[in-house]
Amino acid sequence: MFEWYKTGSPQERKTFWACFSGWALDTYDAQMFSFLLPTLMAVWQISKGEAGILGTAALLSASLGGWVAGILSDRYGRVRILIFTICWFTLFGVLAGFTQSFEQMLVVRTLQGLGFGGEWAVGAALMAEIIRPEHRGKAMGFVQSGFSVGWALSAVIMTGLLAYLPPEMAWRVAFWVGIIPASFVLFIRRNVKDAEIFREAKAHAAEKASLLSAFRPAVVRLTLLGAMLVTGLQAAAYTIMAWLPTLMVQVRGLKAGPVVVTMLIMCAGAFAGFVLTAYLSDRFGRRPALLVFCVGAWIFTVVYMLVPMSPTMLMLMSFPVGAFATGIFAVLGPYLSELFPTHIRTTCMGFSYNLGKSLGALSIAGVGVLSERFGLAEAIGGFCLVAYALSIIAVLLLPETRGVRLEDVDARSGRETENEFPAIGKHPLSNITH
Repeated sequence: MFEWYKTGSPQERKTFWACFSGWALDTYDAQMFSFLLPTLMAVWQISKGEAGILGTAALLSASLGGWVAGILSDRYGRVRILIFTICWFTLFGVLAGFTQSFEQMLVVRTLQGLGFGGEWAVGAALMAEIIRPEHRGKAMGFVQSGFSVGWALSAVIMTGLLAYLPPEMAWRVAFWVGIIPASFVLFIRRNVKDAEIFREAKAHAAEKASLLSAFRPAVVRLTLLGAMLVTGLQAAAYTIMAWLPTLMVQVRGLKAGPVVVTMLIMCAGAFAGFVLTAYLSDRFGRRPALLVFCVGAWIFTVVYMLVPMSPTMLMLMSFPVGAFATGIFAVLGPYLSELFPTHIRTTCMGFSYNLGKSLGALSIAGVGVLSERFGLAEAIGGFCLVAYALSIIAVLLLPETRGVRLEDVDARSGRETENEFPAIGKHPLSNITH
């Protein structure tokens, strides 16, 4: 499991920690909002539907921000854009702490979401281009385990702030302290460089990435199926992460202590899930790992939401829910990276991931609205049932990519493009030296 790190180059290790810390920060900033929702609902007297809109706003704007960041990353470099996204969402996170109303928070959160979207696709592409093919799944799985670290930090810090500060001040401080980990991430990233394969592809590409690059005939089917896969996974994950603290407090009747313990156990499960899925994806393939974890997440999530349990059982069951529902994302980074050619990789990944992310984010508002009629647990369970079924269909239609060399993906893309435009003659991508 750790051989890839022991034998890795200094650049591979630097890139690993830069992306790991970035994903942890991205998750911390995004997930802390779910812990603040009950407080904001009480302080501002807003409904579950309005709270769901606040949670969805940043995720919807992230779809546009992620796509744009992907295009800029293909044009100007992975590392440069990663640094910019950190600065962007940290700035608007601080501003969120100064808002005075639901409307102001909605505007600031929407702007903050533009920065969230770029972190995943650009970081995943950077890691994929740096790490050796045989270890790509494991390395990127460990990087994405930063998600569980950020989630755990948000649970601990938010619970502490809400316990020791007045509610009217606690949520504001929660936004302001985000500048501390952001400064740490920027410090780590100062010496990271783009991969050689990216610099070579950028130097030889005759055309720059654009909004239309994700819809080229050679990649459009993969782009849309990738978006379908992400939509299902994100719809389920966001539903769980955004509404679980509220479910624990308002439906299960748990106090702050058991809630944070439950969330930490779920974070531990998520970390274990990332590691296990990363290993399975390199050992048996991307598609088998995705299918197994989709089915597992489907079963454990629905049972967790709909079957009556004691507080102790809720805490214990949160481990497999976290392992399956969030650990499955360890496969997405290497899988989507291996589907697209280097010169438009983050453009296509950014579109697929963030379109799926934005469509999946609608589940947050949808659960908020449906819960008013059917109950919160039932609404969460129903959304998860549909979401995982959608992802399974997408996986069955996508190809296997385990062990593929990114240079071969570039070469295949060049040949397919030539076949699509025979009258034009030799395509510029065929001039790339592999």
